[in-house]
Amino acid sequence: KYLFHHKNLASVFRAKLLERLKKHNIELPANIPTQWVVDCRHVGDGRPALEYLSRYLYRGVLSPKNIVENHNGKVSFRYIDAGSKTEQTRRLDGADFLWLMLQHILPRGFQRVRNYGYLHHNNKALLATVQLRLKVQLPATVPLVKPAMLCRECGCTLRTQQVMHVSQSSTLPQCHAPP
Repeated sequence: KYLFHHKNLASVFRAKLLERLKKHNIELPANIPTQWVVDCRHVGDGRPALEYLSRYLYRGVLSPKNIVENHNGKVSFRYIDAGSKTEQTRRLDGADFLWLMLQHILPRGFQRVRNYGYLHHNNKALLATVQLRLKVQLPATVPLVKPAMLCRECGCTLRTQQVMHVSQSSTLPQCHAPP
């Protein structure tokens, strides 16, 4: 229910990909399937697609702390199952594990999304403009209020005028507030 029927999209994608691979003299295995499955689903406002992609685009696919064991050519790793939201452990041959990781490496010329455009950490003003134009309602933030510092001698409120390093051997300046 989009531009193309999913079976047509699959056959065109397969043909173009195989054509490019042959053009670059990449040897193809003999058992390439003739029918490919294309997962074409309506994603509504895009939130499910964004959540799916964010797992891969914002950070690496697997943190090194989640690799549990590497023993006798077998790799065990932890991950969170997207459906059940529970932590799972999986054990694979080293080659299969590497193949799984290589499938998530960005192709040459691609950049991680978080580094560009209005999502870049230096573009807070642009992000605010985009949110304003899209009428995004953000939850109200509570401003951070520092508690007032009081003088130990007279109890008056202190103002910070200058920050300086004071060694432990030196004495702190005395309060000169009016009585």
